[in-house]
Amino acid sequence: MAREVRHDADGPAVFDADDLGDDGKLYVCRCGLSDGALCDGSHNATADETEGVRYKYEDDDPGGERRLLERDRTDG
Repeated sequence: MAREVRHDADGPAVFDADDLGDDGKLYVCRCGLSDGALCDGSHNATADETEGVRYKYEDDDPGGERRLLERDRTDG
């Protein structure tokens, strides 16, 4: 699944020990839907996305409206 993600930051994210999870690991967002660089569980809203479809979440809100932007040509 692909998502349209807009990034407003123009510098690196800096992490320290306070950012580590209870298990001592650092969880960095890879879906682009979290409120910051760290995973906040927003990816759970994507569980029903279809492979080969690109989505846009309105107002960068994973709980908000989701629009289908385009479907891969090979998916029909």
